[in-house]
Order: sequence, then structure tokens, then C-alpha cells
Amino acid sequence: MGTGLARVRHARVDDLPHVVRLMSEHAAYERAAPPPTDLAQRLETLLFGTDSPRLRCFVAELDDGGIIGYASCAPEVSTWDGAEYLHLDCLFLRDGHRGLKVGPLLVNAVVAEARELGLGQVQWQTPPWNTDAIRFYDRLGAEAKEKRRYHLPVS
Repeated sequence: MGTGLARVRHARVDDLPHVVRLMSEHAAYERAAPPPTDLAQRLETLLFGTDSPRLRCFVAELDDGGIIGYASCAPEVSTWDGAEYLHLDCLFLRDGHRGLKVGPLLVNAVVAEARELGLGQVQWQTPPWNTDAIRFYDRLGAEAKEKRRYHLPVS
């Protein structure tokens, strides 16, 4: 999948250093803690450690090979729906590459992955202050549900 500017493909092992750098930029953008220092090794296990990996990752790549964005997703279960869906965990484009029709390519790749897995829905969340992302998702025709996300460490 691609435009004249970029194409989207499944991430490969040799993309992980670039993806981790983008994830660090993404964390900074979302005002979150930086990723763990061993993130590349963790992702390698999750993405490539089995014949049927739990996590999937797509990268947006320029014609010159530069990776400018990524989307990661994993199947999840909705108890209320009694069905699985594909959870879009992260979607990020490097500053300067937003608004160039690359974001829809990443979302389309995730939707195609859901279809290939036989899943009827993709779900995700975004911070309420991220008005650019909210406008983008609204233009896609996505519907928002208001919820608050909590994290409880298990130690």
C-alpha cells in the first residue's frame, strides 16, 4: 500500500531500531514515560518470536527507505460483544509527515489485518487533548466512546 510519498508494510526485524525510536518520539508527544531500554528485544519476541505472533506492527516507509511512522495492533476480546476485535494500540507519524495521507494508509493496513484475521471491528483510544488525532479519526468515520483508561501495576 502506498502513495507517491510513502508505502506501508509489515515491520521486519531490521526495522525495530527505527520503530523503537519512533515509539520514543510517540511517548514524548503523548507526554508519557519513555519506553523501557530493552524495548527492541521485547518487541522482537512479541512480533517475531512465534509462528503466530500476538502483536502486529506496520511501518510507513518513504521511497528512500526512511521509516516515518508505525501502527501496532493485537487481537482482543470484548465481553459485551462476545467477539474478538483488533486493538490498534499505537498509531504515530513523525512530525512533518502528518496531513500527507500516510495516516489513512496505516489505518487501512490495520483494517486489512482485522479482515484477514476474520475480526469485524478495530478499536483504539487517543488522549482527549489530541484534537488533531480526533479530527483525523472523525474524518475516517470512526465513532468515539467516552471512557477513562486505568493502569494497575501487578508486582
